[in-house]
Amino acid sequence: MMKSKADEEDYWNSSKFKAFTFDDEDDEFTKKQEVEPQLPHRVFPASCFLFPAGISWSVRETASSLREQSFPKIDTTPSLPKNSSGYSLSSLFKGKEGEREMMDCAAVSLEKFRSLQEKLLLLDEAVGVHDGNVITAVLIYLKKSLSKEVLFRELESRQTALRHFIHYLTESKEQRLLLELYRALGRTEDEALLQYKEHLRITDENKRRDFLKSCVSLPFSPEDAGHVQDHYTLLERQIIIEATDRQAETGGKVEIFQKFPRRASILNMPLITTLYYCCFYHYAETEGTYSSPANIRQTFRIAEKQYFVTALAARAKLKAWHDVDALFTSRNWLGFTRKKSPLSFSRVADILSKNNAPVQVLQEYVGLVDDVELRVALAQKYKCHFIVISTYRDLKDRQLLLGYRGKVERGSEEERKIDELLSNPQIRWKN
Repeated sequence: MMKSKADEEDYWNSSKFKAFTFDDEDDEFTKKQEVEPQLPHRVFPASCFLFPAGISWSVRETASSLREQSFPKIDTTPSLPKNSSGYSLSSLFKGKEGEREMMDCAAVSLEKFRSLQEKLLLLDEAVGVHDGNVITAVLIYLKKSLSKEVLFRELESRQTALRHFIHYLTESKEQRLLLELYRALGRTEDEALLQYKEHLRITDENKRRDFLKSCVSLPFSPEDAGHVQDHYTLLERQIIIEATDRQAETGGKVEIFQKFPRRASILNMPLITTLYYCCFYHYAETEGTYSSPANIRQTFRIAEKQYFVTALAARAKLKAWHDVDALFTSRNWLGFTRKKSPLSFSRVADILSKNNAPVQVLQEYVGLVDDVELRVALAQKYKCHFIVISTYRDLKDRQLLLGYRGKVERGSEEERKIDELLSNPQIRWKN
């Protein structure tokens, strides 16, 4: 049964759908502010809507301005189908006179748009202006004057307005209403992600873990579902490691915790930070333990290169050079060993140097750099003199070797080695 014009207006302006205000008692997301002294009312032309040109009107400023502004009352109720009064929605947005007025005035009351048809046409006109401030202001009014069900239904067919509304709700942190919107639109993945983000508000690690566990069953995309599962698994493991290590540190019987006290809790740390921590404090543990680096690598499918550089940095920090050497040692099926690395050896040398590795350690890896010029440059940088000497010998460059003799310490082992090579009759120098 069709409603008359009067019935429709009574419906949309009934007590259930209050006029636009930010201090409604049923708005649990908006905190009431202290009442500021009211400025004298200003009367603006009916077509005024925007702040003056050049002033940025953010979402929060929009809300605040519309909340604090006292709008003039309009004596006549506008009716879109009828234009006898000369008033129309287009006059708010179109025409040179309307544009001038929009530039010169601060705001206009939107309460004159009472019927659903008027409000939707107002929204469509706002979208047509291509001004986000206008669209947002209209959406704020519709949010207060329409039921959620009607607003969500109408926004579904107005994608531009919908995007602005989602952005507004996100900025104003109206999580519950945004969840309802996603649910109404059938956007299950967006709804799941929004719920997942709620973990950021939970400070207690056990409650956060339980919340993440509840998120695992939400309808994420396959990729996001994997990330959420990993997040839950990681925090669960961090809680166990933290409790065990805190007890060991307090007990004072585990040498590494006494020699290198922990600087911070491992809780809520990123995955790679957790791996570094375990490579530092639990490197030798068997794969069956939660804190074993090998276990973490397997559980979270960490790439070889990422694992390698993290383990190298942790063991180098501890000056555990035997562990560093073992990382590079590879044995073939004949039993022969050689050094192999997923990183360039120049990068390896850089990491070791930053951890104050001695020359005896550095030169092993600088000597494995394939590019001759880079090898010599790195050897000179890190004072790996024997690498420079052996490289010039292999190049059979007597002049370079003679020149380098003046750069080493007099009477040093390096100088004696250079003299030995220069006097060796079996070397056929090229110059």
